[in-house]
Amino acid sequence: MKYDRNKHHRQSIRLKKYNYASAGGYFITICSHQRECLFGEVVDGTMQLNDLGQIVAEEWERSPNLRQEIKLDAWIVMPNDFHGIIFIEPVAYLGANNHHAAVVGAQGLAPLQSNGLPQSDAPLQSKGLPQSDAPLPSNMPNRKPRSLGSFIAGFKMAVTKRINLLRGTPRVPIWQRNYYEHIIRNEAALYKIREYVQTNPISWNTDQLHPHNPSKW
Repeated sequence: MKYDRNKHHRQSIRLKKYNYASAGGYFITICSHQRECLFGEVVDGTMQLNDLGQIVAEEWERSPNLRQEIKLDAWIVMPNDFHGIIFIEPVAYLGANNHHAAVVGAQGLAPLQSNGLPQSDAPLQSKGLPQSDAPLPSNMPNRKPRSLGSFIAGFKMAVTKRINLLRGTPRVPIWQRNYYEHIIRNEAALYKIREYVQTNPISWNTDQLHPHNPSKW
């Protein structure tokens, strides 16, 4: 099913009562531009990364070296999307007026709603996929430092830059504009999401993000 910009537009949804400035665990899903299978293929239930998929994996793995507040958990690169669990921990820094402060938390867009995973408290206002768009320019909208939104934006831009450099395709979008995030509220939810991530290639043929399957979104 080809991505339709008008049909699949999704509004951003924020969880009203959740403190996005708090530390915590988050499950992230990022889709490729127009759900194109850029990063490899699933063979006999195993994900086989191509050169572009290897770039995604390398940039994700180096994230904790660049951002000390980020701790990685289970993650996987799929043919046209990426799933990952991260934890954002408090990190002290010297803020305005030389006062010490800790900045953590998320500035995400839409809670994940699919595949039987634990759901957010926010109502689902639209079932469309995120809008596709070109990579964000260098003067990106203001985001809190050390936030989920800032982290994901940096990761996506790093991947886009390397892939376009490799292919000789400047300014070609690699990712859809938005991403899905789900707050991990307890240990039981964490284990369930870990299992989903680890077994994702096995269920690829029936996955809603498989390009040959009709999307419920």
